[in-house]
Amino acid sequence: MGAGGSSRRGKAAVTTPAMAAVAGLNVKDLPTKPYEGQKTGTSGLRKKTKEFMQENYLANWVQSLFCALGDEIKGQSLGLGGDGRYFGKEAAQIIIKLAAGNGFKKVVVGQNALMATPAASALIRRRKLYGGLIMSASHNPGGPDNDFGIKFNYTGGEPAPERITDKIYGETTKVSVLHMADIPDVDLSKVGVTKFGDFEVEVVDPVEDYLATLQSVFDFPLLKSFLARRDFSLVFDAMHAVTGPYAKRILVEELGAPASCVKDGVPSPDFNGGHPDPNLTYAEELVKIMWADESPAFGAASDGDGDRNMILGHKFFVNPSDSVAIIAANAQSCIPYFKGGLKGVARSMPTSGALDRVAADLGVPFFETPTGWKFFGNLMDAGKCSVCGEESFGTGGDHIREKDGIFAVLSWLSIVAAKNKDVPEGGQLVTVQDVAVAHWKKYGRNFFSRYDYEECASADANKMVDHLRSVIAAAKPGDKFGDFTLATADDFEYTDPIDGSKASKQGLRFIFTDGSRIIFRLSGTGSSGATIRLYIEQYTSDPAKLMLDAQEALGPIIKVALEVSKLQEFTGRSSPTVIT
Repeated sequence: MGAGGSSRRGKAAVTTPAMAAVAGLNVKDLPTKPYEGQKTGTSGLRKKTKEFMQENYLANWVQSLFCALGDEIKGQSLGLGGDGRYFGKEAAQIIIKLAAGNGFKKVVVGQNALMATPAASALIRRRKLYGGLIMSASHNPGGPDNDFGIKFNYTGGEPAPERITDKIYGETTKVSVLHMADIPDVDLSKVGVTKFGDFEVEVVDPVEDYLATLQSVFDFPLLKSFLARRDFSLVFDAMHAVTGPYAKRILVEELGAPASCVKDGVPSPDFNGGHPDPNLTYAEELVKIMWADESPAFGAASDGDGDRNMILGHKFFVNPSDSVAIIAANAQSCIPYFKGGLKGVARSMPTSGALDRVAADLGVPFFETPTGWKFFGNLMDAGKCSVCGEESFGTGGDHIREKDGIFAVLSWLSIVAAKNKDVPEGGQLVTVQDVAVAHWKKYGRNFFSRYDYEECASADANKMVDHLRSVIAAAKPGDKFGDFTLATADDFEYTDPIDGSKASKQGLRFIFTDGSRIIFRLSGTGSSGATIRLYIEQYTSDPAKLMLDAQEALGPIIKVALEVSKLQEFTGRSSPTVIT
């Protein structure tokens, strides 16, 4: 890889007439050289912010995307926005100039370059845009010393498929010219249209299209009347990230909740020094609020870019695997968008089997996919999936093609509101915990936990995985692992029922005869090192055990998981970074 600086500029820029699709522009052809390592995944490209700030680093990737897409972008409209993290506003200006220089006729960008990921998907779908660029590293920390990211969502609002991301990477290895329109920076602080010849930039309210989509899904008058109850209160923690403005507009202005219900609602370029990941570790302040004796009845949080969620009741945590199952079980009766019934449901492989039991009860199709929202998108586009979710705090519906944090929050508020429809004010409210416990009594409980070991040395993590593969290769049904009897052990593979594509090596699984599971995956969503994710699940239908603490219930199988993997021996880690 070159060193940057003048070595990336090469010869002087050549100014040429704009491409035929956009009249009235001059385009500068700026020489550049490739950077190594711009491999694009489903979640786009994520690196340290300082890497993105190197000369032409971002521009190289965006130009490579446009080259990969080819002539089909000419004359099209592109969405643009991000989670407000450091470098986002500067990145937006670079992207606008490249979009103009490569033949787009219009860029629709969120005010101040803000746009939550689910809102970007809604914008693409409602305005029938060609696609959109989202500047985010999701739940990863922001700031000059932390992470930045960019990803492309395609015409249905879904993350780019592999056929596109593979092409992008190929282009990054040979990019040599940046087609950059010779236009000034656009004022992104004011809603309105700016024109340069036949090219235009429309700055929009980042909430508007998303709100309209949500209004087509939920019963807003019912929610507004419920939130007006004096015996119900809520708190929403935006974690200094992008959902602050969305919560203020939707929960406060549209649904009438008090402004004080939005915690840390002003987006910050470094998330106020925090880690915008809505779980029991990083949303510690919200957890303290909800575990107080006089807590609000309902608590929720979302992440950096608004696609993840955490739901809490008074001194009660809703596991994400349970959350998607409970939403699916109540969707038809509580959410107008689903009143005709569910087309099907889906979960990622590591997510607990709670949703499977709901699907069987409702008699709807069920799908188990690899981790990655694109797999759900294929099912939705084919009309086979209405509600889906991942254990990693991602929940969604087929109203858009991304996981959607505020959708999950409004789903839970809709369920709680419906359950309390006949409860007079001052009566005994049906709580979040009541909803969850009633679900367990009907379906049984899938005790579930995930251990994250963040930023492990990649070499050590890979050695552990190699060891586990050898254990799986030698294992056979009937083998004993502690008190558990093995049914099967494998490396999860998936053949997409829609397009026939195959995904292999999606997670190492030990499945036991009682339905318990141990799963190991390496995650690449961080910008440095490897995150080892250990998933543990055990099912019970015993009423006497439903209220056990999950860590207590899972203690024996967690011990087996740590022993079989030799995790501490390989990584030196005696405890996980995060437990959920």
